[in-house]
Amino acid sequence: MITLYTWGTPNGRKPIIMLEELAQPYRIAPVNISEGKQFSPDFLALSPNNKIPALVDDEAEGGELPLFESGAILTYLAEKHGRLLAASGHARYRALEWLYWQIGGLGPMAGQLGFFARKDEALPKEHFAAEVQRLLNVLERGLDGKNYLAGDAFSIADIACYTWTRALAEHQPDTAGELVKQKRVLSGWLERVGSRPAVQRGMAWKPDDQAGSQTR
Repeated sequence: MITLYTWGTPNGRKPIIMLEELAQPYRIAPVNISEGKQFSPDFLALSPNNKIPALVDDEAEGGELPLFESGAILTYLAEKHGRLLAASGHARYRALEWLYWQIGGLGPMAGQLGFFARKDEALPKEHFAAEVQRLLNVLERGLDGKNYLAGDAFSIADIACYTWTRALAEHQPDTAGELVKQKRVLSGWLERVGSRPAVQRGMAWKPDDQAGSQTR
């Protein structure tokens, strides 16, 4: 059984969507980051970086496996179940490059924009808004002529980038949200990914919905 330690953030929703796509049984142990639960000794034993999500697979090959970092979790689940990441070839590395791009660029910059947008500090807000706009332009170019980031097939790269792009569109409507609406290719991709039932279930999850429960 997989136990997922998470919260309702873009990073926290990635493994929920992944597990729903895989139709695998799992239970959620909510970690209320607004109350500082990510600093509890028990959680730090799983995630020394005090960030969600973290995962424990007690049926992993070789014994129980705890994992932290959303990109590592997505990659592990994809390789364990042989889905949503090609085993080799161009499609594999296209998915991985976009996964790493989201982790190193889109996520951190969107997070900084969200932080400074709530403060009366014009210079950092303008800086991070410009960088997020640049990254959304990169995403638009990367998707041009393709259904999904790695090509024709939906992959972990789409999961990783979708949660953050959706959050930008919803929570930064005056900056990134307007830019997303103007981008035909990006808007089409958001609609395509967002129409998947597993993605809808993952995005609809709320911390109080399934605390301590098992799905599937």
